[in-house]
Amino acid sequence: MAHPLVEQLRFTRSEWLRGLEDVSEAEAAQRFGPINTISWMVGHLAAHEQRTWLQRAQGITVSAAVEPCSSGQPPCSPPLAEMWAAWHAITQAADPYLDSLTTATLQTHLIVNGQPLPENIGTLLRRVTYHYWYHLGESQAVRQMLGHTGLPQYVGKIPPYQPESDNSHD
Repeated sequence: MAHPLVEQLRFTRSEWLRGLEDVSEAEAAQRFGPINTISWMVGHLAAHEQRTWLQRAQGITVSAAVEPCSSGQPPCSPPLAEMWAAWHAITQAADPYLDSLTTATLQTHLIVNGQPLPENIGTLLRRVTYHYWYHLGESQAVRQMLGHTGLPQYVGKIPPYQPESDNSHD
């Protein structure tokens, strides 16, 4: 079994998928004022995972398609299907590295350009996880503005414990 913090990231990814189920290509490209498009959000999180777990940790780039969605780039609305394909490829490629993490390695630092990053790997793992939750909330707001109803409520069932009701803390 992977480290519990890795399992939390995997659960968060599953909530990301659940929260964006059935979003069309046209809907994912709609922009509301300064809010990012859903297609950008998918590419942005893929870019974050790629930069952290593949490029910095292993020197690997799986998809250049997500680079326009990196922090600091101008707003864009890339094709959703392309961003999902990149997201799936990147997360799948990152999983073996994530599976290798232990409590001891989470306390170490990735080396970039010969220097250790200021945050340790455990903090980076938490940062990626929390980044998903930030954009999951943003994406649900966009879906509401698109007129979507019946959106996922609260947080889904957290494995392995399955509560009787998911809305006990609403």
